[in-house]
Amino acid sequence: MMKKNKTKIVATLGPASCEEATIEELVLSGATMFRINTSHNTAEAHAETIKRIRNVEKKLKTFIPVLVDLQGPKIRVGNLIEPIAIEPGKELVLEYGLEQTDPNIVPVDYKGVADDVHEGEYILLDDGKIKIQVVAKEGSKVRVKVINGELLKPRKGINIPGGTKSLSAITERDVDFIKFAVDNDADYLALSFVRDKDDILLAKKYLSHFGADIPIVAKIEKPEAVKNIKSILNVVDAVMVARGDLGIELAPEKVPMVQKMIVDEAFAQRKTCIVATQMLESMIENPIPTRAEASDVANAILDGADAVMLSGETAAGKYPVEAVKMMAMIAHDVEQSNFVSYNLDLPMNPDYEPTPQAVAAAAVKMANDLGAKAILAFTHTGYTVKLLSKLRPSVPVLAISDSEKSCRKLNLFWDMHPYLKDWDVVLNDDLLKKIDKLLLEKTEFKKDDRVIIIGSIPKLITGRTNFVRVHRMCAF
Repeated sequence: MMKKNKTKIVATLGPASCEEATIEELVLSGATMFRINTSHNTAEAHAETIKRIRNVEKKLKTFIPVLVDLQGPKIRVGNLIEPIAIEPGKELVLEYGLEQTDPNIVPVDYKGVADDVHEGEYILLDDGKIKIQVVAKEGSKVRVKVINGELLKPRKGINIPGGTKSLSAITERDVDFIKFAVDNDADYLALSFVRDKDDILLAKKYLSHFGADIPIVAKIEKPEAVKNIKSILNVVDAVMVARGDLGIELAPEKVPMVQKMIVDEAFAQRKTCIVATQMLESMIENPIPTRAEASDVANAILDGADAVMLSGETAAGKYPVEAVKMMAMIAHDVEQSNFVSYNLDLPMNPDYEPTPQAVAAAAVKMANDLGAKAILAFTHTGYTVKLLSKLRPSVPVLAISDSEKSCRKLNLFWDMHPYLKDWDVVLNDDLLKKIDKLLLEKTEFKKDDRVIIIGSIPKLITGRTNFVRVHRMCAF
């Protein structure tokens, strides 16, 4: 586990990768977390995939967090009689409906389509490949003119850059999958098309209703979310820079700087940040990526992303294992370079208790000054190691937790290596002997190596990290 990359890799599972043997290959190649995309397939199929993940987890004796990603209010073209040839200048009519009943009308599965668009506005279809402009509204119908495009196929996505004010952030389908996430012991829940903190609070209400407290990942893919990023970060556990829809709703040239801004804000608020979408897109069809894609992954890591994510590359691509291996190799090279910043001196965050922040900062500085081989953190909920992760220590962090759930959650954090141990946190010879035994089983450690130990006494009180100790192995 110690030899894994510092940057975590999230892999989306789908038809190309949902078999148990492939899941195992993905983990051995560097994947540390799996995404379940609820936009596709049935709950029953996803439940079976999660069972396979847990089987691999047990076999490899590791911890694999599962991210259940809600579809959210994604607007799509309905079912068409046949694909529609889209030519510049052609006029079409959009109207609410799930099935096409008239060849001249394009069904849209959103009742408020006529309410949320205005004359002169642009609408984008099929991830921006088709651009249309609103000519007029005629009751519930919207007449549009094609600006550019290609063949329009059924169930393609629709983006209304002006916003969908009447569309709830959490659909009935999403509610069903929130319960699914609870019932199947998901470790993270991703909320799509977040607009503001109220969307997050609504998801938390549903989780509470189902008797669970699953960490929420806010997917930032709308201009409103970019505007409200600070308040969103206040109420979530992590954010995802979901550049697919974000790059459609914003001008493409805006996305790189927005990505950097979101990563910076996540750092400031000590929240985990995932960068996603089209990172190695060409590997859906090809065994190697483009040089631009390799640079894109590298730059996301240099920006400070805790994790990078593969979508279609692993879900439906021809080379899912190769894509993970490539991302792992890129991450490894970047992490070994002189361009990655370690031992960050972050200012105190008033939203967190000051003592844990000070103890974590002291542990990182002591590890650097003393040439320690690792930081060993005792944690029950993951609070301590989250603070450590954002300080980017130059040595790995071994997180000791008595909670299997926490161990899985921790495996999304940058350079965190969880261990499930129900040890009493009492600073005596017995505990130090246990630590030495754990470390000396690994080739990376030897007698007289220093490790920095941090934690809280008593251990079950969240957010009360209150001690730091320098330990020389086998020195007692």
